[in-house]
Amino acid sequence: MTKILAFAELKDGEIRNVSFETVAAARQIDESAEVVAVVLGSQNVEDAANQMIQYGADRAVTVTHDLLANYTSDGYTQAAMAVIEQEDPDGLVMGHTSAGKDLSPRIASKLDNGLVSDITGIEGDQFVRPIYSGKAFEKKTIKDGKTFVTIRPNNIAPLEQDGGRSGDITSLEVDIKDLRTIIKEVVRKASDGVDLSEANIIVAGGRGVKSEEGFEPLYELADVLGAAVGASRGACDAGYCDYSLQIGQTGKVVTPDLYIACGISGAIQHLAGMSNSKVIVAINKDPEANIFNVADYGIVGDLFDVVPKLTEELKALQVK
Repeated sequence: MTKILAFAELKDGEIRNVSFETVAAARQIDESAEVVAVVLGSQNVEDAANQMIQYGADRAVTVTHDLLANYTSDGYTQAAMAVIEQEDPDGLVMGHTSAGKDLSPRIASKLDNGLVSDITGIEGDQFVRPIYSGKAFEKKTIKDGKTFVTIRPNNIAPLEQDGGRSGDITSLEVDIKDLRTIIKEVVRKASDGVDLSEANIIVAGGRGVKSEEGFEPLYELADVLGAAVGASRGACDAGYCDYSLQIGQTGKVVTPDLYIACGISGAIQHLAGMSNSKVIVAINKDPEANIFNVADYGIVGDLFDVVPKLTEELKALQVK
């Protein structure tokens, strides 16, 4: 029987949604395969393993170690390789996250194996991935070696959760040592709230917000929608917000169900990070703004008039 490892990812001890998407991707690769969840971390690994099983994994392997509290290339590579050597899988699936983008090529190199990164779909034995900043797509087929892919978050829907599903969870002891980097403290500049890279709804602002205070209406709208707030590089460069919110070719690549662009002109570098969103709504007072070329719905108007009205209408709908 084919065996595929689906790697979970934890953030502050909580499992990320992309973890469940790796299980779904493994099922799409081979429906009859044994899907083994891999959970690496310093806390809550067994809870995360149970959740992976509820979302479709057959069983799970965990590695718990204090040096896995925060991601480091050396530490996670040692833990992941120990699991891979024990399980000898036919395939591996990871999230195409900041950690996954660092870990996956290191693992592929150690295995002397190919890697198809940033896939957005699986069609039979072909893996679909965007190229040229999302302006085109290519389909790749793996001819030999292990099937090793990373998946872009929010593109492969997780399987339905089954709270009654159970499976074996085994713990693997790994002696993690000789780390070149040890993280002693993490200082976060990102705001609290919905994780931008996994958000189903994003409200993003550009230079049109004019100031740091100009983002306040966007945060109010995001709060009503349960959305994350993002920004264009122009807004970040202008000092209106932190670079942790940047979306685009040199920022985060996102694919939410709904993307609301406020005061964003639509530079090609920004479009590269969000043009694959399922529904795009653009709010801009310039009717010739490039963002309207990719938008499903466009509102020509001042965002400081439109956004508060939209927020009030949504609040009224929630009350009803």
